[in-house]
Amino acid sequence: MMDRRTWLRGALGLSFLPLLAEAQPGAKVYRIGLLGGSSPTEPGGRVWEGFFQGLRDLGYVEGQNIVVEGRWYGDRPERLPSLAADLVRVKVDVIVAGTAPAPEAAHRATSMIPIVMASHPDPVGSGLAVTLAKPGKNLTGLSNVSPELAGKQLQLLKEVVPTLSRTAVLWNPTVPSQRLSLKAAEGAARSLGMQLQFVEARAPGDFANAFSAMTKAGAGGVMALGGSMFFAERRQIVELAARSRLPAIYSVREFVDAGGLMAYGASIRESWRRAATYVDKILKGANPGELPIEQPTKFDLTINLKTARALELTVPPSVLAQADQVIR
Repeated sequence: MMDRRTWLRGALGLSFLPLLAEAQPGAKVYRIGLLGGSSPTEPGGRVWEGFFQGLRDLGYVEGQNIVVEGRWYGDRPERLPSLAADLVRVKVDVIVAGTAPAPEAAHRATSMIPIVMASHPDPVGSGLAVTLAKPGKNLTGLSNVSPELAGKQLQLLKEVVPTLSRTAVLWNPTVPSQRLSLKAAEGAARSLGMQLQFVEARAPGDFANAFSAMTKAGAGGVMALGGSMFFAERRQIVELAARSRLPAIYSVREFVDAGGLMAYGASIRESWRRAATYVDKILKGANPGELPIEQPTKFDLTINLKTARALELTVPPSVLAQADQVIR
């Protein structure tokens, strides 16, 4: 019969961690709660790999000095309150929350247990932190968006498609913090002389209708915002963009790996690896409210020339010169 540790190891996809071992007598074993949309064994859960690698680099081994409790909401964000409450009930030492709205749910569930955000677009605007420099509450971690990101994405899309005058912005209204990106996009679009069409997708089944609405409205390109549900459904999004003949730009390179045209944004694997350093500091006694929230300092541009050729687009040399990776 499969014991709990073996099941947990399989469910969390920790096969790359050292073999489970019994905790040493007298050694402190920390309980780490994970809260997110996808488990590590699901397509959207690969973002957790950087976090687990970061833990391993810092000397944390499941069954020796940590126990991992994972709670996943899939495409049902309404489950988040009960999942967060369950992590509080089992008395985890720290909660690592994925992208929004998981940090918000964790924050509502507890004001005592430290919370580490792996990637959040607007921790101050959403009320999770007082300031980035000094969060002031029981939460810290990483923010994945800077004010200039949306503007740069639209600018790159315009450079690749010079005739672009109307761009669809694909977003998820169940993630209120994405409104910061919408506002930034509106300002950037005005300076570029571009019209925006905001298109909602709340669940995986909404994407087909969303792309249909874009083409009917005459959109010439797409900017897709982030989020765990979008990441999990990246292949569907990329395929719909290709089928609709719409050049698209994304926030993370994994969309380009799946066949998307291009991406500009911070490395999510690096962000999640950095989240492990916050967990380490907190377990060693640091106050999360005193740990500054990190913002990305480097953004990567990835371009898929195969997709560009399929769309009959020529990527200008000036854009290729900015690319960190080009898929040919």
